[in-house]
Parts: sequence; C-alpha cells; structure tokens
Amino acid sequence: MNRRRRIYEGKAKVLYEGPEPGTLIQHFKDDATAFNAKKHEVIDGKGVLNNRICEHIFSNLNDIGVPTHFIRRLNMREQLIREVEIIPLEVVVRNVAAGSLATRLGLEEGTQLPRSIIEFYYKNDALNDPMVSEEHITAFGWATPQEIDDIMALAIRVNDFLSGLFLGAGIRLVDFKMECGRLWEGEMMRIVVADEISPDSCRLWDIKSKDKMDKDRFRRDLGGLIEAYTEVARRLGILGENEKAGPAGPRLVQ
Repeated sequence: MNRRRRIYEGKAKVLYEGPEPGTLIQHFKDDATAFNAKKHEVIDGKGVLNNRICEHIFSNLNDIGVPTHFIRRLNMREQLIREVEIIPLEVVVRNVAAGSLATRLGLEEGTQLPRSIIEFYYKNDALNDPMVSEEHITAFGWATPQEIDDIMALAIRVNDFLSGLFLGAGIRLVDFKMECGRLWEGEMMRIVVADEISPDSCRLWDIKSKDKMDKDRFRRDLGGLIEAYTEVARRLGILGENEKAGPAGPRLVQ
C-alpha cells in the first residue's frame, strides 16, 4: 500500500493512483468524524462496512442508469473508481425534519416534510461548509446553471431509489448527502454521482422503533455504531442473515 501514489486523503477515505489512466482507488478508513473532525475516533470495521454498502448502492444506481464514478470493488476496503473533477458542493436531500434543518427552522425532529428539499453547501472545512444558494454557486463559478439542473435531477433520482431501497429493508431515509463530479470522456463531459453514499452520509431510522442506524450514533454519543451499520448491511442482503460483527469486523457475503 505504501508504494502506491497517494492522491488525496480526507477524513474517512484515501484516494490512490489507479491501475489505468483515468482511474483511482478509493480506500475506506475506520475513522469516524463529526463536526468537521472536531470529534474523532477510530472504529474497527467501519471502513469495511461503508465500502460494501457504498458498492451495493452505486452498483444499483449504475444499473438503473444513474451514472456514478464507481467501477467495481477491489477488496474489503477499496473500490476502483473513475477519476472525476469534484464539484465543491455537498448536495443534501431532506425528506424528514432532522439535524440542522430542524434546528434552523424550529421543526420537531421526525416531521415529514411537505416534499423533498434539496440544499447546497459549499465544501470548505475552514468555513464549516456554509449553506449556499444557486445564485452563489453560479456567481462564484462552482457550477453552471445547466450543471445545477443536472445535479438536482440526479439528486431526485438518487432519493427516489434510496427511499425505495431502504423502505424495503424496514428503514426510513430521513436525509442524505451526496457529491457530484465532472466525468470527462474525450471532449464530452457529464455529471456523475461521486464520493460515497453510506450510513456515514445518510440519516437512517428503523421504521418501527425509530432507532438511528447512521453516524448520528457517533455524533450524539449513542454508541453501537458498528452494530447499526452491520444491521443496515444485513437488511440490504450484504451481510449473511445469521452473521454478526466480531472483533475483527463482520464476515460479509461475497
């Protein structure tokens, strides 16, 4: 691993040079962070679960015609991805009032929103990822009006897919964050879903008990993060029905 050229390291992932031009290897770390890394802990097995859950989601998105940067999983912690030009925006799709939306607007957590709401946040840790409008995005050249339209269309399709996927697993998709990038193919460019979609980037509640099955377990000191992520993987059919996460991490269905 040390011989590979490291391209970028973030809070939860490392990007290495890929085996072919235009590809990268995305490595999922066990680091759990919150509040722009002000809170940090290493949780054994988290990266393995996020890699497999993300693979499952991105493979299915590719299959239904929603383009992503994902090519294939390489091993338990890594996946081969297409190199894209990341657009410096976090795209948040909200279905239920929770987190900062509930705080900002004085809504009771768990309130079903009248319709799904799409928000944009400028990716800048030093500024705590401020919320921005389409006017900001176009004025500062982060994306063009057409690219914003493409991003919103992708966000709606991803939300529809994820809502159904998790509903079938007895899980309510409260909200999720995604990122997009520009994929260049010769002279042609298209917007694709990038980064990851996993319990790190979604709010997932058990439909019956309303138990949190996402990174809020770490943010709010609820404990049981690996158990929650393992249960998500089990319900999605990634983890064997009778398998449990052990000290070395869960044994996952190949």
